Amino acid sequence: MGREEVRLAGALEGQAERLSHCVHCGFCLPACPTYTRLGDEADSPRGRLHLMGAVLEGRLDPGADAFQDHLDRCLGCRACETVCPSGVEYGHLLERAREVAVAARPPSRIQRALLGAIGRRTLFVPWMWASRLFRASGLPAAAARYFPDRGLLGTLKLGSAMLAASGPSRPWRDRRASRRPAVRPHAERPPASLSAPGEADSLAVEADLSRPSSRGRVAFLTGCVQDQLFNRVNQATRRVLEANGWEVVSVPDQGCCGALHAHGGRLEDARTMAWRNVQGFREAGVDWVVANAAGCGAAMKEYGELLGEVDDGRREDAEAFSRRVVDVTVLLASDGRTPRIGAQLPLRVAYDPPCHLLHAQRVSGPPERLLASIPGVELVPLASADECCGGAGIYGITHRELGGEIGGDKAAAVEASGAEVVATGNPGCMMQIGAHLRLRGSEIPALHPIEILDESYRRAGFYAGSS
Repeated sequence: MGREEVRLAGALEGQAERLSHCVHCGFCLPACPTYTRLGDEADSPRGRLHLMGAVLEGRLDPGADAFQDHLDRCLGCRACETVCPSGVEYGHLLERAREVAVAARPPSRIQRALLGAIGRRTLFVPWMWASRLFRASGLPAAAARYFPDRGLLGTLKLGSAMLAASGPSRPWRDRRASRRPAVRPHAERPPASLSAPGEADSLAVEADLSRPSSRGRVAFLTGCVQDQLFNRVNQATRRVLEANGWEVVSVPDQGCCGALHAHGGRLEDARTMAWRNVQGFREAGVDWVVANAAGCGAAMKEYGELLGEVDDGRREDAEAFSRRVVDVTVLLASDGRTPRIGAQLPLRVAYDPPCHLLHAQRVSGPPERLLASIPGVELVPLASADECCGGAGIYGITHRELGGEIGGDKAAAVEASGAEVVATGNPGCMMQIGAHLRLRGSEIPALHPIEILDESYRRAGFYAGSS
Protein backbone atom coordinates (compact mmCIF):
# COMPACT_ATOMS: atom_id res chain seq x y z
CA MET A 1 0.00 0.00 0.00
CA GLY A 2 1.47 3.35 -1.07
CA ARG A 3 1.81 6.44 1.12
CA GLU A 4 -1.32 8.07 -0.35
CA GLU A 5 -3.43 4.96 0.19
CA VAL A 6 -2.20 4.71 3.79
CA ARG A 7 -3.05 8.37 4.40
CA LEU A 8 -6.55 8.01 2.97
CA ALA A 9 -7.25 4.82 4.90
CA GLY A 10 -6.15 6.58 8.05
CA ALA A 11 -8.38 9.54 7.25
CA LEU A 12 -11.45 7.30 7.14
CA GLU A 13 -10.40 5.33 10.20
CA GLY A 14 -10.15 8.60 12.09
CA GLN A 15 -13.91 9.04 11.64
CA ALA A 16 -14.89 5.84 13.48
CA GLU A 17 -16.10 7.69 16.57
CA ARG A 18 -18.18 10.13 14.53
CA LEU A 19 -19.73 7.23 12.61
CA SER A 20 -20.65 5.50 15.86
CA HIS A 21 -22.92 8.40 16.84
CA CYS A 22 -25.58 7.25 14.36
CA VAL A 23 -28.19 5.15 16.20
CA HIS A 24 -30.15 4.35 13.01
CA CYS A 25 -33.30 6.02 14.34
CA GLY A 26 -34.47 7.10 10.89
CA PHE A 27 -35.29 10.71 11.78
CA CYS A 28 -33.12 11.74 8.83
CA LEU A 29 -35.18 9.87 6.24
CA PRO A 30 -38.00 12.39 5.66
CA ALA A 31 -35.48 15.25 5.70
CA CYS A 32 -33.36 13.77 2.89
CA PRO A 33 -34.31 15.01 -0.61
CA THR A 34 -32.81 11.99 -2.37
CA TYR A 35 -34.46 9.41 -0.12
CA THR A 36 -37.89 11.03 -0.35
CA ARG A 37 -37.69 10.87 -4.14
CA LEU A 38 -35.86 7.59 -4.73
CA GLY A 39 -37.14 5.60 -1.74
CA ASP A 40 -33.85 3.69 -1.49
CA GLU A 41 -32.43 3.22 2.00
CA ALA A 42 -28.92 3.43 0.54
CA ASP A 43 -29.79 6.93 -0.70
CA SER A 44 -30.58 8.12 2.82
CA PRO A 45 -28.11 9.56 5.35
CA ARG A 46 -28.18 6.50 7.60
CA GLY A 47 -27.79 4.23 4.57
CA ARG A 48 -24.73 6.15 3.41
CA LEU A 49 -23.30 6.10 6.93
CA HIS A 50 -23.76 2.31 6.90
CA LEU A 51 -21.78 2.15 3.65
CA MET A 52 -19.02 4.29 5.16
CA GLY A 53 -18.86 1.92 8.12
CA ALA A 54 -18.63 -1.08 5.79
CA VAL A 55 -15.64 0.48 4.01
CA LEU A 56 -14.04 1.38 7.33
CA GLU A 57 -14.41 -2.20 8.58
CA GLY A 58 -13.09 -3.68 5.32
CA ARG A 59 -16.41 -5.29 4.36
CA LEU A 60 -16.82 -3.13 1.25
CA ASP A 61 -14.29 -1.96 -1.30
CA PRO A 62 -14.37 1.85 -1.75
CA GLY A 63 -14.34 1.34 -5.50
CA ALA A 64 -17.56 -0.68 -5.39
CA ASP A 65 -20.58 0.71 -7.21
CA ALA A 66 -22.67 0.72 -4.04
CA PHE A 67 -20.23 3.03 -2.24
CA GLN A 68 -19.49 5.20 -5.23
CA ASP A 69 -23.00 5.70 -6.59
CA HIS A 70 -24.88 6.32 -3.37
CA LEU A 71 -22.29 8.76 -2.01
CA ASP A 72 -22.22 10.54 -5.36
CA ARG A 73 -26.02 10.96 -5.34
CA CYS A 74 -25.94 12.79 -2.00
CA LEU A 75 -26.60 16.53 -2.28
CA GLY A 76 -24.59 17.31 0.84
CA CYS A 77 -27.39 19.63 1.97
CA ARG A 78 -26.92 18.57 5.64
CA ALA A 79 -30.65 18.75 6.37
CA CYS A 80 -30.13 15.46 8.21
CA GLU A 81 -27.90 17.25 10.73
CA THR A 82 -30.70 19.62 11.71
CA VAL A 83 -33.07 16.77 12.65
CA CYS A 84 -30.51 14.28 14.02
CA PRO A 85 -31.02 13.71 17.77
CA SER A 86 -27.53 12.21 18.09
CA GLY A 87 -25.63 15.10 16.57
CA VAL A 88 -24.06 13.10 13.75
CA GLU A 89 -21.64 15.34 11.82
CA TYR A 90 -22.77 14.06 8.47
CA GLY A 91 -21.26 16.81 6.32
CA HIS A 92 -17.81 16.21 7.78
CA LEU A 93 -18.12 12.44 7.29
CA LEU A 94 -19.38 12.80 3.73
CA GLU A 95 -16.39 14.91 2.63
CA ARG A 96 -13.89 12.42 4.14
CA ALA A 97 -15.69 9.48 2.62
CA ARG A 98 -15.73 11.17 -0.77
CA GLU A 99 -11.98 11.71 -0.52
CA VAL A 100 -11.61 7.95 -0.19
CA ALA A 101 -14.11 7.35 -3.01
CA VAL A 102 -12.30 9.72 -5.39
CA ALA A 103 -8.98 8.00 -4.63
CA ALA A 104 -10.52 4.63 -5.44
CA ARG A 105 -12.23 5.75 -8.63
CA PRO A 106 -11.79 9.05 -10.50
CA PRO A 107 -14.98 11.14 -10.71
CA SER A 108 -16.77 11.98 -13.94
CA ARG A 109 -15.08 14.05 -16.62
CA ILE A 110 -17.50 16.92 -16.17
CA GLN A 111 -16.81 17.05 -12.42
CA ARG A 112 -13.05 16.95 -12.97
CA ALA A 113 -13.32 19.68 -15.60
CA LEU A 114 -15.49 21.98 -13.48
CA LEU A 115 -13.44 21.63 -10.28
CA GLY A 116 -10.19 21.83 -12.21
CA ALA A 117 -11.21 25.11 -13.82
CA ILE A 118 -12.47 26.64 -10.58
CA GLY A 119 -9.23 25.73 -8.86
CA ARG A 120 -7.04 27.42 -11.48
CA ARG A 121 -7.46 31.16 -11.85
CA THR A 122 -5.74 31.19 -15.23
CA LEU A 123 -8.58 29.00 -16.57
CA PHE A 124 -11.45 30.24 -14.43
CA VAL A 125 -11.19 33.98 -15.10
CA PRO A 126 -11.18 33.67 -18.94
CA TRP A 127 -14.02 31.14 -18.71
CA MET A 128 -16.08 33.54 -16.61
CA TRP A 129 -15.21 36.48 -18.88
CA ALA A 130 -16.51 34.51 -21.86
CA SER A 131 -19.57 33.48 -19.84
CA ARG A 132 -20.44 37.09 -19.02
CA LEU A 133 -20.02 38.05 -22.68
CA PHE A 134 -22.25 35.15 -23.71
CA ARG A 135 -24.81 36.13 -21.04
CA ALA A 136 -24.91 39.71 -22.29
CA SER A 137 -25.68 38.48 -25.82
CA GLY A 138 -29.03 37.09 -24.71
CA LEU A 139 -28.26 33.73 -26.28
CA PRO A 140 -28.39 31.74 -23.01
CA ALA A 141 -31.99 32.83 -22.45
CA ALA A 142 -32.87 31.70 -25.99
CA ALA A 143 -31.09 28.36 -25.52
CA ALA A 144 -32.92 27.80 -22.24
CA ARG A 145 -36.20 28.35 -24.05
CA TYR A 146 -35.70 26.41 -27.27
CA PHE A 147 -33.12 23.64 -26.70
CA PRO A 148 -34.61 20.15 -26.18
CA ASP A 149 -34.47 18.71 -22.68
CA ARG A 150 -32.48 15.58 -23.47
CA GLY A 151 -28.91 14.40 -23.89
CA LEU A 152 -26.09 16.86 -24.31
CA LEU A 153 -28.48 19.55 -25.50
CA GLY A 154 -30.45 19.10 -22.29
CA THR A 155 -27.31 19.77 -20.26
CA LEU A 156 -26.56 22.83 -22.39
CA LYS A 157 -30.16 23.96 -21.91
CA LEU A 158 -29.83 23.79 -18.12
CA GLY A 159 -26.40 25.44 -18.12
CA SER A 160 -27.73 28.22 -20.32
CA ALA A 161 -30.71 28.74 -18.02
CA MET A 162 -28.39 28.95 -15.01
CA LEU A 163 -26.17 31.49 -16.75
CA ALA A 164 -29.17 33.56 -17.82
CA ALA A 165 -30.50 33.45 -14.24
CA SER A 166 -27.21 34.85 -12.93
CA GLY A 167 -27.75 38.13 -14.78
CA PRO A 168 -28.97 41.32 -13.09
CA SER A 169 -32.68 41.80 -12.61
CA ARG A 170 -34.63 44.84 -11.43
CA PRO A 171 -38.21 43.69 -10.83
CA TRP A 172 -38.93 47.04 -9.16
CA ARG A 173 -37.85 49.18 -12.11
CA ASP A 174 -41.38 50.25 -13.07
CA ARG A 175 -42.59 50.81 -9.54
CA ARG A 176 -43.14 54.17 -7.96
CA ALA A 177 -42.15 54.56 -4.33
CA SER A 178 -41.47 57.31 -1.85
CA ARG A 179 -37.89 58.53 -1.85
CA ARG A 180 -38.23 59.80 1.69
CA PRO A 181 -36.32 57.40 3.96
CA ALA A 182 -37.79 56.26 7.23
CA VAL A 183 -34.48 56.35 9.03
CA ARG A 184 -33.63 56.15 12.67
CA PRO A 185 -30.55 58.24 13.55
CA HIS A 186 -27.33 56.27 13.90
CA ALA A 187 -27.07 57.16 17.57
CA GLU A 188 -30.39 55.43 18.29
CA ARG A 189 -29.39 52.11 16.77
CA PRO A 190 -28.55 49.32 19.20
CA PRO A 191 -24.88 48.73 20.02
CA ALA A 192 -22.84 46.62 17.68
CA SER A 193 -22.44 43.56 19.87
CA LEU A 194 -22.87 40.34 17.95
CA SER A 195 -23.01 36.71 18.93
CA ALA A 196 -22.72 34.29 16.06
CA PRO A 197 -24.93 31.20 16.52
CA GLY A 198 -23.39 28.90 19.11
CA GLU A 199 -20.36 31.12 19.73
CA ALA A 200 -19.26 33.40 22.53
CA ASP A 201 -19.38 37.10 21.79
CA SER A 202 -15.59 37.33 21.90
CA LEU A 203 -15.32 39.66 18.92
CA ALA A 204 -17.99 42.17 19.95
CA VAL A 205 -17.32 45.75 18.92
CA GLU A 206 -18.50 48.50 21.27
CA ALA A 207 -17.90 51.87 19.66
CA ASP A 208 -19.00 55.45 19.24
CA LEU A 209 -21.90 55.23 16.77
CA SER A 210 -21.55 58.87 15.76
CA ARG A 211 -18.58 58.05 13.54
CA PRO A 212 -19.04 56.41 10.09
CA SER A 213 -16.70 53.52 10.92
CA SER A 214 -17.92 53.17 14.49
CA ARG A 215 -19.10 49.59 14.31
CA GLY A 216 -15.70 48.13 13.44
CA ARG A 217 -13.53 46.89 10.57
CA VAL A 218 -14.73 44.12 8.30
CA ALA A 219 -13.65 42.47 5.09
CA PHE A 220 -15.59 40.05 2.96
CA LEU A 221 -14.73 37.09 0.82
CA THR A 222 -15.26 38.14 -2.78
CA GLY A 223 -15.34 34.50 -3.85
CA CYS A 224 -14.98 32.92 -7.28
CA VAL A 225 -18.43 32.49 -8.88
CA GLN A 226 -19.72 35.30 -6.66
CA ASP A 227 -16.99 37.63 -7.89
CA GLN A 228 -17.21 36.70 -11.55
CA LEU A 229 -20.96 36.26 -12.14
CA PHE A 230 -22.48 38.10 -9.17
CA ASN A 231 -20.11 40.99 -8.68
CA ARG A 232 -23.15 43.23 -8.27
CA VAL A 233 -23.90 41.37 -5.00
CA ASN A 234 -20.37 42.06 -3.78
CA GLN A 235 -20.73 45.74 -4.64
CA ALA A 236 -24.12 45.88 -2.92
CA THR A 237 -22.62 44.17 0.12
CA ARG A 238 -19.93 46.82 0.42
CA ARG A 239 -22.43 49.68 0.05
CA VAL A 240 -24.86 48.24 2.58
CA LEU A 241 -22.16 47.54 5.16
CA GLU A 242 -20.76 51.05 4.84
CA ALA A 243 -24.25 52.55 5.07
CA ASN A 244 -24.66 50.67 8.36
CA GLY A 245 -21.48 52.10 9.82
CA TRP A 246 -18.94 49.37 9.10
CA GLU A 247 -15.51 50.15 7.72
CA VAL A 248 -14.94 47.75 4.82
CA VAL A 249 -11.33 46.97 3.97
CA SER A 250 -10.03 45.15 0.92
CA VAL A 251 -8.10 41.89 1.13
CA PRO A 252 -6.33 41.42 -2.20
CA ASP A 253 -4.61 38.15 -1.29
CA GLN A 254 -7.67 35.93 -1.10
CA GLY A 255 -9.25 33.35 -3.35
CA CYS A 256 -11.79 30.56 -3.67
CA CYS A 257 -13.01 29.26 -0.31
CA GLY A 258 -12.50 25.63 -1.37
CA ALA A 259 -16.06 24.53 -0.57
CA LEU A 260 -16.75 22.84 -3.92
CA HIS A 261 -13.47 20.96 -3.77
CA ALA A 262 -14.16 19.78 -0.22
CA HIS A 263 -17.65 18.62 -1.20
CA GLY A 264 -16.12 16.73 -4.12
CA GLY A 265 -13.58 14.92 -1.95
CA ARG A 266 -10.59 16.99 -3.09
CA LEU A 267 -9.64 17.96 0.44
CA GLU A 268 -5.98 18.71 -0.28
CA ASP A 269 -7.00 21.31 -2.86
CA ALA A 270 -9.49 22.73 -0.35
CA ARG A 271 -6.78 22.98 2.30
CA THR A 272 -4.49 24.89 -0.04
CA MET A 273 -7.26 27.38 -0.73
CA ALA A 274 -8.20 27.61 2.93
CA TRP A 275 -4.68 28.40 4.11
CA ARG A 276 -4.33 31.16 1.54
CA ASN A 277 -7.46 32.82 2.89
CA VAL A 278 -6.41 32.39 6.52
CA GLN A 279 -3.13 34.14 5.79
CA GLY A 280 -4.66 36.86 3.64
CA PHE A 281 -7.36 37.87 6.10
CA ARG A 282 -5.00 37.61 9.08
CA GLU A 283 -2.93 40.41 7.63
CA ALA A 284 -6.02 42.63 7.19
CA GLY A 285 -6.56 43.04 10.94
CA VAL A 286 -10.38 42.97 10.77
CA ASP A 287 -12.98 42.28 13.43
CA TRP A 288 -15.17 40.15 11.17
CA VAL A 289 -14.78 38.21 7.94
CA VAL A 290 -18.11 38.61 6.16
CA ALA A 291 -19.57 35.97 3.87
CA ASN A 292 -22.35 36.83 1.43
CA ALA A 293 -22.42 33.29 0.01
CA ALA A 294 -23.75 30.64 2.38
CA GLY A 295 -21.61 27.82 1.04
CA CYS A 296 -18.45 29.88 1.40
CA GLY A 297 -19.38 30.92 4.93
CA ALA A 298 -20.00 27.34 6.01
CA ALA A 299 -16.68 26.20 4.53
CA MET A 300 -14.71 29.00 6.18
CA LYS A 301 -16.28 28.27 9.56
CA GLU A 302 -14.76 24.78 9.31
CA TYR A 303 -11.22 25.79 8.35
CA GLY A 304 -9.92 24.99 11.83
CA GLU A 305 -10.72 21.30 11.53
CA LEU A 306 -9.98 21.09 7.81
CA LEU A 307 -6.43 22.38 8.29
CA GLY A 308 -5.82 21.14 11.81
CA GLU A 309 -6.48 17.48 11.09
CA VAL A 310 -3.36 17.28 8.89
CA ASP A 311 -1.19 20.13 10.23
CA ASP A 312 -1.66 20.98 13.88
CA GLY A 313 0.66 23.96 13.49
CA ARG A 314 -2.00 25.70 11.42
CA ARG A 315 -4.94 24.86 13.66
CA GLU A 316 -4.75 27.87 15.96
CA ASP A 317 -4.60 30.42 13.13
CA ALA A 318 -7.36 28.63 11.23
CA GLU A 319 -9.64 28.44 14.26
CA ALA A 320 -9.07 32.13 15.03
CA PHE A 321 -10.04 32.91 11.44
CA SER A 322 -13.15 30.73 11.59
CA ARG A 323 -14.38 32.43 14.76
CA ARG A 324 -14.45 35.71 12.83
CA VAL A 325 -16.53 34.40 9.92
CA VAL A 326 -20.11 35.69 9.89
CA ASP A 327 -22.86 35.79 7.30
CA VAL A 328 -23.72 39.31 6.19
CA THR A 329 -27.33 38.94 7.34
CA VAL A 330 -26.17 37.93 10.82
CA LEU A 331 -23.89 40.95 11.00
CA LEU A 332 -26.74 43.28 10.06
CA ALA A 333 -29.76 41.70 11.75
CA SER A 334 -28.76 39.47 14.68
CA ASP A 335 -29.41 39.99 18.40
CA GLY A 336 -32.61 41.88 17.71
CA ARG A 337 -30.83 44.63 15.78
CA THR A 338 -32.36 46.12 12.65
CA PRO A 339 -30.42 47.38 9.65
CA ARG A 340 -30.65 51.04 8.78
CA ILE A 341 -34.09 51.70 7.32
CA GLY A 342 -34.28 52.80 3.70
CA ALA A 343 -37.04 53.88 1.34
CA GLN A 344 -40.26 52.12 0.43
CA LEU A 345 -39.88 49.16 -1.92
CA PRO A 346 -43.27 47.50 -2.49
CA LEU A 347 -42.39 43.90 -3.28
CA ARG A 348 -43.69 40.42 -2.42
CA VAL A 349 -40.69 38.31 -1.50
CA ALA A 350 -40.38 34.58 -0.78
CA TYR A 351 -37.25 33.72 1.17
CA ASP A 352 -35.57 30.38 0.46
CA PRO A 353 -32.82 29.62 3.01
CA PRO A 354 -29.64 28.16 1.48
CA CYS A 355 -28.87 24.76 2.99
CA HIS A 356 -25.41 25.78 4.10
CA LEU A 357 -26.83 28.77 5.95
CA LEU A 358 -29.80 27.01 7.55
CA HIS A 359 -28.44 23.52 8.17
CA ALA A 360 -24.66 23.95 8.26
CA GLN A 361 -24.43 27.36 9.98
CA ARG A 362 -27.80 27.08 11.78
CA VAL A 363 -28.82 30.61 10.80
CA SER A 364 -32.59 30.96 10.49
CA GLY A 365 -33.70 34.37 11.79
CA PRO A 366 -31.45 37.18 10.51
CA PRO A 367 -32.22 36.89 6.75
CA GLU A 368 -35.97 37.16 7.35
CA ARG A 369 -35.48 40.02 9.83
CA LEU A 370 -33.32 41.84 7.29
CA LEU A 371 -35.95 41.50 4.57
CA ALA A 372 -38.81 42.38 6.93
CA SER A 373 -36.99 45.59 7.90
CA ILE A 374 -37.35 46.97 4.35
CA PRO A 375 -40.41 49.26 4.12
CA GLY A 376 -42.95 47.89 1.66
CA VAL A 377 -41.52 44.37 1.45
CA GLU A 378 -44.10 41.66 2.13
CA LEU A 379 -42.61 38.32 3.09
CA VAL A 380 -44.76 35.48 1.78
CA PRO A 381 -44.45 31.89 3.05
CA LEU A 382 -42.70 29.33 0.86
CA ALA A 383 -43.70 25.67 1.08
CA SER A 384 -40.86 23.28 2.00
CA ALA A 385 -38.48 26.22 2.28
CA ASP A 386 -36.07 24.12 4.35
CA GLU A 387 -35.54 21.60 1.53
CA CYS A 388 -32.58 21.82 -0.85
CA CYS A 389 -33.11 23.40 -4.26
CA GLY A 390 -31.09 20.68 -5.98
CA GLY A 391 -28.19 22.94 -6.96
CA ALA A 392 -25.70 21.82 -4.32
CA GLY A 393 -22.62 23.31 -5.95
CA ILE A 394 -22.21 21.54 -9.28
CA TYR A 395 -24.75 18.80 -8.46
CA GLY A 396 -27.45 20.38 -10.63
CA ILE A 397 -25.19 19.92 -13.66
CA THR A 398 -23.64 16.54 -12.81
CA HIS A 399 -27.00 15.05 -11.76
CA ARG A 400 -29.29 16.88 -14.14
CA GLU A 401 -32.33 14.59 -13.81
CA LEU A 402 -32.48 14.20 -10.02
CA GLY A 403 -31.24 17.74 -9.38
CA GLY A 404 -33.76 18.94 -11.95
CA GLU A 405 -36.64 17.15 -10.23
CA ILE A 406 -35.73 18.73 -6.89
CA GLY A 407 -35.15 22.12 -8.52
CA GLY A 408 -38.44 21.90 -10.37
CA ASP A 409 -40.27 21.26 -7.10
CA LYS A 410 -38.63 24.33 -5.57
CA ALA A 411 -39.54 26.51 -8.57
CA ALA A 412 -43.14 25.29 -8.39
CA ALA A 413 -43.29 26.23 -4.71
CA VAL A 414 -41.99 29.72 -5.52
CA GLU A 415 -44.65 30.18 -8.18
CA ALA A 416 -47.37 28.95 -5.83
CA SER A 417 -46.29 31.43 -3.13
CA GLY A 418 -47.41 34.41 -5.19
CA ALA A 419 -44.02 36.06 -4.76
CA GLU A 420 -42.61 38.55 -7.24
CA VAL A 421 -39.05 37.72 -6.16
CA VAL A 422 -37.38 34.77 -4.47
CA ALA A 423 -34.50 35.79 -2.20
CA THR A 424 -31.69 33.43 -1.29
CA GLY A 425 -28.16 34.05 -0.08
CA ASN A 426 -25.99 31.77 -2.18
CA PRO A 427 -24.93 32.06 -5.85
CA GLY A 428 -25.49 28.39 -6.64
CA CYS A 429 -29.01 28.55 -5.22
CA MET A 430 -29.74 31.74 -7.13
CA MET A 431 -28.69 30.08 -10.38
CA GLN A 432 -30.46 26.76 -9.71
CA ILE A 433 -33.78 28.26 -8.59
CA GLY A 434 -33.62 31.00 -11.22
CA ALA A 435 -32.87 28.45 -13.94
CA HIS A 436 -35.80 26.20 -13.09
CA LEU A 437 -38.14 29.15 -12.86
CA ARG A 438 -37.04 30.11 -16.37
CA LEU A 439 -37.45 26.56 -17.61
CA ARG A 440 -41.03 26.70 -16.34
CA GLY A 441 -41.61 29.94 -18.24
CA SER A 442 -41.71 32.07 -15.10
CA GLU A 443 -40.26 35.59 -14.96
CA ILE A 444 -39.75 35.54 -11.16
CA PRO A 445 -36.08 36.41 -10.53
CA ALA A 446 -33.84 34.96 -7.82
CA LEU A 447 -32.02 37.73 -5.94
CA HIS A 448 -29.74 38.01 -2.94
CA PRO A 449 -31.42 39.61 0.12
CA ILE A 450 -28.66 42.25 0.12
CA GLU A 451 -29.64 43.30 -3.41
CA ILE A 452 -33.14 44.12 -2.20
CA LEU A 453 -31.90 46.10 0.81
CA ASP A 454 -29.39 47.87 -1.44
CA GLU A 455 -32.17 49.04 -3.76
CA SER A 456 -34.10 50.41 -0.79
CA TYR A 457 -30.99 52.33 0.25
CA ARG A 458 -30.44 53.61 -3.27
CA ARG A 459 -33.98 54.96 -3.38
CA ALA A 460 -33.45 56.60 -0.01
CA GLY A 461 -30.48 58.49 -1.37
CA PHE A 462 -27.94 56.94 1.00
CA TYR A 463 -25.34 56.63 -1.76
CA ALA A 464 -23.60 59.52 -3.45
CA GLY A 465 -25.09 60.05 -6.91
CA SER A 466 -27.98 57.64 -6.31
CA SER A 467 -31.27 58.36 -8.06
